[in-house]
Amino acid sequence: MAPAVRGLKSFVWQKLKSAVFDDFRKEEEWKIMLLDDYTTKLLSMCCKMTDLLAEGITVVENVYKDREPVPHMKAIYLITPTKKSVDGLIDDFISKSSSRYKAAYVYFTDFCSDSLFNKIKSSCAKSIKRCKEINISFFPYESQVFTLNIPDAFYRCYSPTLEKTKDKDAVLQVMAEQIVTLCATLDENPGVRYRRYKTEGSGGKEKEAILEEDDDLWVKMRHKHIADVIEEIPKLLKEASSKTKAAEGKLSISALSQLMKKMPLYRKEISKQVVHLNIAEDCMSKFKSNIERLCKTEQDLALGTDAEGQKVKDSMRVLLPVLLNKSHDSHDKIRAILLYIFSTNGTTQENLDKLIQNVQIESDSDMIRNWKYLDVPVISSFVAQQHKYPRRDRSKEETFQLSRWTPVIKDVMEDAIENKLDSKDWPYCSRCPPTWNGSGAVSARQKPRASYREERRSSARLIIFVIGGVTHSEMRSAYEVSEAYKSCEVVIVSSQTFTSACALPSVILATLAAFGSRKADKLVQNCSLWKEDKY
Repeated sequence: MAPAVRGLKSFVWQKLKSAVFDDFRKEEEWKIMLLDDYTTKLLSMCCKMTDLLAEGITVVENVYKDREPVPHMKAIYLITPTKKSVDGLIDDFISKSSSRYKAAYVYFTDFCSDSLFNKIKSSCAKSIKRCKEINISFFPYESQVFTLNIPDAFYRCYSPTLEKTKDKDAVLQVMAEQIVTLCATLDENPGVRYRRYKTEGSGGKEKEAILEEDDDLWVKMRHKHIADVIEEIPKLLKEASSKTKAAEGKLSISALSQLMKKMPLYRKEISKQVVHLNIAEDCMSKFKSNIERLCKTEQDLALGTDAEGQKVKDSMRVLLPVLLNKSHDSHDKIRAILLYIFSTNGTTQENLDKLIQNVQIESDSDMIRNWKYLDVPVISSFVAQQHKYPRRDRSKEETFQLSRWTPVIKDVMEDAIENKLDSKDWPYCSRCPPTWNGSGAVSARQKPRASYREERRSSARLIIFVIGGVTHSEMRSAYEVSEAYKSCEVVIVSSQTFTSACALPSVILATLAAFGSRKADKLVQNCSLWKEDKY
């Protein structure tokens, strides 16, 4: 697999260029760009100000704020189809004499409702030169990771207090529409499978290090184990230093001239490596001071075995040191209690009450109790129908003692690529793609591609969507599986991202897998965008 410079972020930028900036390229005029909060974040993830300057954008403004009028310039509005953003647009063109700009090019990230469109039409239609829906309703978090930026999606889908409301259907509808825009951007016509769970409801000065896709060292190191990072970065520093010393030994005029030209590059390279070394050392110091012992406990509880492979006989004895440690915060202890409950397949009501009281987490106890709504046997008397995902045997894989747990989502990815997902547990919303044989060697994408797309024209793509958030270990799995299965690229998408010392050992989050090999009848049942044949 040979990804582009910025991986899948480049897909979003290329779509923005073709759908937005190419519209007025021939005019050869400088323009002002208006963004709302959502599109500001979107653009910041996939381009820089220099990229916008190259497209003829001279100023970027917030559509919500008061601005000085520039009546001799045209304005590009890249905004979400919301009332607040639309009102910002209309306010700029209340009347022809008081218009802030010469004309407007309007691009909505998503479907614009009839009511909002009619409001624009009746207020400022004469000032609008172009109005389009570009359908980019997600954030490219990493080269193979996307987020829908809906942090409360899990709560809205599974909270017992919302069981009788329409909020669950509403958020599922929104996420379905966002996934459609993702597939459209990637030029994929997916077959769709899902799993749903039955429920009852320097120098002492601080410097800011910007970690982004353009930083090759960050891209290389970000999903490596901290021990590997600590070992590898000093090696890179020594290599860079040896290059400069070797060059300094050459005394010819031409050699010195070349050295002077290259020195800034070496300084920049070494400076970047030093930054990453400092970050890694800071992470390691925090790890050694507190997290290491917590990780050992979580690994033992999650796997049911210790580092030597011996079965954990008394889970409570493993749990207690974490609960008694005052340096661990309440969320760490709650997660440890949950792992204990999962490992023992539930506990007694009396035991749970004692744990909550002794750890003093009464105010947050619902974080534990509410797992019953996801069909998890919190109390042993609770009759659960939980179906545990069959795990792959990874006992022969080399790993660090504190990284023995493998996210369940990695098993799902590998089973999907090898065509081993149980059709009863993972039924298709659309017809099963006949060309998908597990090898990923056949793809039915039809549109012509260039650069990165051309490089992957003979491969397939697996898109995994998780409601409720993904951890960095689950993100790493997408890269590992993509590397192991050269014929299939894995992209993982979620309503949000979050960090955790250990991913909880249960496939609790609803997961949707989309294969890039055949047009589906619909992405998710009752998805309006799909039914309207917009793709």
